[in-house]
Amino acid sequence: MPQLLSDDEVIERIFHHIDNKSTDSGDQVWREPVESYLSEERFQAEIELLRQLPVPFCPSAALPKAGSYVARTAALTPLLVVRGDDGVVRAFRNACRHRGMPVAEGSGCARAFNCPYHAWSYGLDGQLKFIPGADGFPDLDKAGHGLVPVKAEEKHGVVFITQDEAVSTAAMDAMPQFLYPEQQLFDTVEISDEANWKLLCETSMEGYHIKALHNRTFFPYGFDNLNIVETYGPNSRITFPFRRIEKLRTVPPAERRIDGMVTYAYQLFPNAHVSVLSNHSLFIVVEPISPSESKWIFYRLSNRGGNGKLSAEQLDEAKRDARFVKDTGLDEDRHAARAIQAGLQSRANSDFTFGRYETAIIHFHSNLQALLPKVA
Repeated sequence: MPQLLSDDEVIERIFHHIDNKSTDSGDQVWREPVESYLSEERFQAEIELLRQLPVPFCPSAALPKAGSYVARTAALTPLLVVRGDDGVVRAFRNACRHRGMPVAEGSGCARAFNCPYHAWSYGLDGQLKFIPGADGFPDLDKAGHGLVPVKAEEKHGVVFITQDEAVSTAAMDAMPQFLYPEQQLFDTVEISDEANWKLLCETSMEGYHIKALHNRTFFPYGFDNLNIVETYGPNSRITFPFRRIEKLRTVPPAERRIDGMVTYAYQLFPNAHVSVLSNHSLFIVVEPISPSESKWIFYRLSNRGGNGKLSAEQLDEAKRDARFVKDTGLDEDRHAARAIQAGLQSRANSDFTFGRYETAIIHFHSNLQALLPKVA
């Protein structure tokens, strides 16, 4: 399995690109049919694939203690993920075994999950604990009517969910450590956009667009089309350097610190990524809703740096950083994806051409294309 570059190696490679006015580039051009962003048949195949892969669901920080839960739809399936009294994360299909109503909504902390329709109650382990008027169900096997489980795995600060039998675990197996126990979740937001999920994911996979799209936001602080692109399994990491990295030129290599000098954008195949920014980290899941609609789930966390609770000053700094990312570059990326989706109806293109500066996107599509035929 390829290893990611160390911070020191990344810094030296960035200096090489600055000095040579170059960037990482691939040796392949990829043409993706526009129909892949429009077809209902292709969309349904992608949904089935998402159900047959370990897919990032949330950061571990969203489930900090026993009873912490997150209930939301993933790959069009209502799911409930909860940390048990034993500290283990478990996942269930979010449907009461009586009449199928969801037993939880949103996120929070609970000792049990009570169906709002008839008050059937389930424990943190998913077992059916209580039925009001139980004498009305004399032959019901309570042990056989717990919440239906799906596979949950926790690795390096990320909770993965596999709904059906996995066709591959390569993305999860290759994932490095980039989230840590001391990082604290301070904000969760959901936003819907009228764009195919792949268009939204593609926005964070290349820096070729920085000057054109982010001319007044990111570009004044960074570089245009100067990136380090690495792949690990079907995932990738794109490094976006800030201009202030030049300050490290005069610092002895042993004393250099990359924190605040770059943004590391870890792509977690197929539909999530984590950006480690200057003063916070952003965990994003892009959930497909239809061929032309998707939902973003944003988890904003503090960066590493301490084992205790965030101070008020640190929290304010993290929130300022988050507002800048949201109100500037992220909104511009979202607008671009929505505009592309609307433009698909022009029929101007039969396919999209991804070039040598868009290597991570090519890596994404090639892995998606290789896995789709394996969907049962």
